[in-house]
Amino acid sequence: MTGAAVYLILGLSLLLATVLPHATRRVALSPPMVLVGVGLAIGLLPLADDVSLQPEDNRELITHVAEFTVLVSLMGVGLAIDRVLELRSWRSWRTWSPVWRMLLVAMPLTILGTMLLGWWVAGLAPAVALLLGAVLAPTDPVLASDVQVGEPLTDDVDRPDDGGGPEEDDDIRFSLTAEAGLNDGLAFPFVHLALLLLAGGFGLAEAGTWLGWYLVGKIAIGLAVGLGAGWLLGRQAFHVRNEDLRLANAGEPLLAVAALLASYGAAELVGGYGFLAVFACAMRLRASDRGNSYHRAMHGVVERLERLMTLLVLLVLGMAMTRGLLEHLDWRGVVVALALVLVVRPLAGYLALAVLARDEKEEGGLDRGEIAAVAFFGVRGVGSVFYLGYAVTHEHVPDEPWLWSTVAFTIIVSVVLHGVTATPAMSRLDARRKASAQAR
Repeated sequence: MTGAAVYLILGLSLLLATVLPHATRRVALSPPMVLVGVGLAIGLLPLADDVSLQPEDNRELITHVAEFTVLVSLMGVGLAIDRVLELRSWRSWRTWSPVWRMLLVAMPLTILGTMLLGWWVAGLAPAVALLLGAVLAPTDPVLASDVQVGEPLTDDVDRPDDGGGPEEDDDIRFSLTAEAGLNDGLAFPFVHLALLLLAGGFGLAEAGTWLGWYLVGKIAIGLAVGLGAGWLLGRQAFHVRNEDLRLANAGEPLLAVAALLASYGAAELVGGYGFLAVFACAMRLRASDRGNSYHRAMHGVVERLERLMTLLVLLVLGMAMTRGLLEHLDWRGVVVALALVLVVRPLAGYLALAVLARDEKEEGGLDRGEIAAVAFFGVRGVGSVFYLGYAVTHEHVPDEPWLWSTVAFTIIVSVVLHGVTATPAMSRLDARRKASAQAR
């Protein structure tokens, strides 16, 4: 394929990615579904023999591209969340109840369920099965735009008061967005546990290291670095005494990109989880002056960058599927993927939200239909690609080709199933919420 043809295909694909969110807004067809289909078609075109799309030949590149794509998305969802989290207010913490339940109950249950499937159905070694569970457990902030909050609401925007749109008190979209923003970092301890088990010699000392450092220490450092960076950048953007240095007045939205790079790099340098740092930085930056329209400008830049990176990832994923990515997929991988998307995640999410449920009339409370929606729409995507790439670049992982095929197939199943059902399901829930608000 010539360079001119590559530019033509990329240009047309980018145009498609720009048009798709508007064209598919009211139909049961998501932009990721179309982009993967375009990638499949491109993959059927003649390519040079020396171009390999096999994951085993491109581990480092895949890992870094997926890493940056997730980082961009984490900054975007952190800036978009309108619900306040006051660290000193118990009432504020309770309004985030669905998020804590999904993180602390549903996510470990999903890891355990997927691990059991990998061990019992696929015959994987326990460490590899645990890795599979950790890789597939986090929901994705990149491909889940149809069920997430939109751009941030600021003082220059009229806020809807009829309950009929995805506004700040939409508990479904908020829960799925915040969950996706946080669980991409919280999957890391379980990935590290799997790597420690694969390295062998896992004893009491290693267990203490995992509990104290990988589970507690690195999470705390990541959150601390992110909150600190967000506070400093918020002061610079909104509150610095010299108005000439106040970035919000200048309207320079690239601060969001600088924030995600700086917070991630700082957290990783001191040993923390960078994904958590980026999300915490975005949340703290948003809290600095919540109503300022500068947040919308920053979110707009991040959203466009995210769209570009998502285009690249989905096109390559589709191309790779026609060039051998799924050649190691067998019935075991199909069973694991379908069971995860249709049974494990929905059941784990429902149990987490329905047992001792918060009153649905209170903020953060969900009725049964909303619980089912949050439990079902756990989109798998680019985060899983990153975690598997991270694992195989740090340790020899048995059954690596099978893992790549199974993870890729799971992503495709999620993209298609959730893409088809998201628009009608969310429209129905929005209509029901609007009718309920008007009846009060």
